[in-house]
Amino acid sequence: MIRVVAVLAVALVSPARGGEATVPGEVTTPYPTLVHLAVEWEIEGDANANGQVTLRYREVGNAAWREGMPLRRVLPGSNGGFRWANKHSGSIFGLRPDTEYEIALTLRDPDGGSAEKAVRAKTRPVPRAMVDAPIKKVNPETFPDAAAAAKPGDVLLLASGDYGKFNALLDGAPGQPIVLRSPGQPVFNDISLKGRKHVHLEGLTVNGTIDLLDTTECAVRRCEVNAPPGGFGITARARPGEDKAGATNAYIADNVVTGDNPWTKEAMGAKGKNHGEGILISGPGNVVCFNRVVGFRDCISTAEGRAAWEQVCVDVYNNDIERGVDDAIEADYTLSNCRVVRNRITNSFCGLSSQPSLGGPSYFIRNVMYNIIYAPYKLHKRTQGNVVLHNTVVKTGDGSMAFTEQPAQYTLPNGELNRQVIISHALFRNNISIGGTGSGKFGPQYTNGTGLAARWPTADATCDFDYNGYGTHGTPFRGDIMGNSFDSLASLRSNTTEKHAVQVDMDIFAAKVDFPDPPIPSREPADLRLRAGAVAVDSGVVIPNINDSYAGNAPDLGACEFGAELPQYGPRPAGVDEGTAAQ
Repeated sequence: MIRVVAVLAVALVSPARGGEATVPGEVTTPYPTLVHLAVEWEIEGDANANGQVTLRYREVGNAAWREGMPLRRVLPGSNGGFRWANKHSGSIFGLRPDTEYEIALTLRDPDGGSAEKAVRAKTRPVPRAMVDAPIKKVNPETFPDAAAAAKPGDVLLLASGDYGKFNALLDGAPGQPIVLRSPGQPVFNDISLKGRKHVHLEGLTVNGTIDLLDTTECAVRRCEVNAPPGGFGITARARPGEDKAGATNAYIADNVVTGDNPWTKEAMGAKGKNHGEGILISGPGNVVCFNRVVGFRDCISTAEGRAAWEQVCVDVYNNDIERGVDDAIEADYTLSNCRVVRNRITNSFCGLSSQPSLGGPSYFIRNVMYNIIYAPYKLHKRTQGNVVLHNTVVKTGDGSMAFTEQPAQYTLPNGELNRQVIISHALFRNNISIGGTGSGKFGPQYTNGTGLAARWPTADATCDFDYNGYGTHGTPFRGDIMGNSFDSLASLRSNTTEKHAVQVDMDIFAAKVDFPDPPIPSREPADLRLRAGAVAVDSGVVIPNINDSYAGNAPDLGACEFGAELPQYGPRPAGVDEGTAAQ
């Protein structure tokens, strides 16, 4: 028997400019993280954007190559005071920490300039204390002198007690971090690592804020952070008048970060009665993973506007998020290779924000969103380059959508003035979304639609929607994708790019899942894995390096492949990290 499986093949649609050839430039692998690598190939020419770059990779020393996702074609541009280059760019996912990889790239342009290149890149190791590090036991009385005398590699073992505020003044060294570790219950009011390098915080309780501004290779793990009212939990963002605006290669993992925002209508939205940021970090190479973050305006976020600083190669994965009364994850003003993967989001106003992505690619992969009120995807402010794969959304009001409150006016690459489109070069594959009843007004001014299955009227012709599952609960099955309306599965397939879409409902889930109407009060996280025989099973398209391990005849839609265990959301058991267990 020959099995025919659909395989992802994407060529961005772009206005023709005479078929200019590609002039290949430099290939770089900026800011490796623990489990991902970025690859960027700058070019000149290719104004009609028909060049493509395929990618293979393997661990150094292995004979077998694996196929990666094709790099995304990123046209040069600018937005909000930021500029990006003409290039192909993308990520390799699910790698091993502290491991070197060979990467083989093939560029093909029908107009000329085809080329092949090979590079090597190594993922970062899991941050750890130095082997056989000196252990120095301290208490609240001896801690100030011990911290002032600490040398690279020292581990300060903190006894229980009240340590007040702490400003770190010394640096560790590569492979020799200064570590503040707790075997007891030390409590701090605030901790500042501002300007420090190679300092780790492990197992501390902080009733206040941890400041990581201008840090390099610092780590915060297994801490309990109770943010001050209206304040931040863990932050690395410049204040007015400060020169540098973030952290570099930070590792923020397995923490519990708690705020005090309630789950009420009045609290919701950017103009609602809310405050505080759970984890707010700017800068390159930062990893935010396996945290539980509850009760903030934005639970995990990058910096916005002028506060954004070199937001490239940022990882946000396997976090457990509740009560983000504006955004659960706000990946705004990221320039390239921001990766938001396998997060669980429950009881949040917006799910995933990319307002805007600055050229991209910005990846949103295998996230679960339940009881989202406003938008699962906040793709505003002329966002460009979003890659949205294998997410599952169940929410009141409109299902798969991004609201467009104010049409944007800007010039398209061919010089034409466009007065409405704000979403470009987006790719949507293998997602599930279910909207329906529960529409209403939330916050001071927000409504969440009328229960459409999909609402994407301002996505332009460079966007690509296909192989997704759409549904409604208690409302008619209708919607709009890229300005084309539908009122049945047949018209969805005939009127839009969704030639392989399927219609789903709440019966696709193996567990009994209540549709979240009403959305207030808050609800418990839902198990949104598929049941056997559901229409979403075997209805997806193969995406190299994303769903290679699918079972059955084809990949399934949504965040979880049928039969797979749930990912670990939030803090892992003691002793488990990326070096000891799968994601």
